[in-house]
Amino acid sequence: MNKEKMYKEINDKFEELKAALEGDDLAKIKALTLELHAMVHPAEVSGRADKTIADIVLDYMLEGNQNELVPRETWDTDLHYAGTKTVPICWQLWHTYRIEDLVSNILMVNGQQIFNDDWQKRINSSITDTGNALELDEVVEWGKQINAKELKNYMITVGKNTRQILSNLSLEQIKSMVPEECVMRILEEGGVTTDFRSVWLLVFWGRLTIGGMILTPMTSHHMMHLPTSADKILG
Repeated sequence: MNKEKMYKEINDKFEELKAALEGDDLAKIKALTLELHAMVHPAEVSGRADKTIADIVLDYMLEGNQNELVPRETWDTDLHYAGTKTVPICWQLWHTYRIEDLVSNILMVNGQQIFNDDWQKRINSSITDTGNALELDEVVEWGKQINAKELKNYMITVGKNTRQILSNLSLEQIKSMVPEECVMRILEEGGVTTDFRSVWLLVFWGRLTIGGMILTPMTSHHMMHLPTSADKILG
């Protein structure tokens, strides 16, 4: 697989969606949103035939490489808020899908997140939050306990649910800000901690429209994290 071509196609689609969100063509916005979402999630989520960058990383993790260490992300923007700049591959997937779960369900539609006590037990995670504030020794120990197959199941469930949410958004919702009480629900429900390296996410999300959330947690955020793993796998 030509990773440069794959990355370019994703980045080009992101720019198309970014431009569309400045307008009012709801059908175009939804079509581009779902197309880009499909490009950065496992093919099983959308039913597409071709493997994606997410499949590359997910398949590698499931081959017994969940604890292989990689750089946390490709962008420097958030690293001064990070507990560690090096993480296991399984953390990349946990982190991106916990955020997608929280943002899509709580912030976008004021509903219930997928993650619950049952999912925590199945995945065998010692944390319920996005893992932003974990130090290197903590994240390494956390990664050793994770049930990779159940993490995959969580990812697929979250991704499919998100696509339903995105499909049903109105233009008014896409252009709107999220009520502060919805943002604070994430802290109340354990999606972030009170550590400044975690709680800053609430400030960031609270400044976004739902359209902005489509651009970041739903799509480009995955491309902050997936390439560091894909580059290691593909060379």
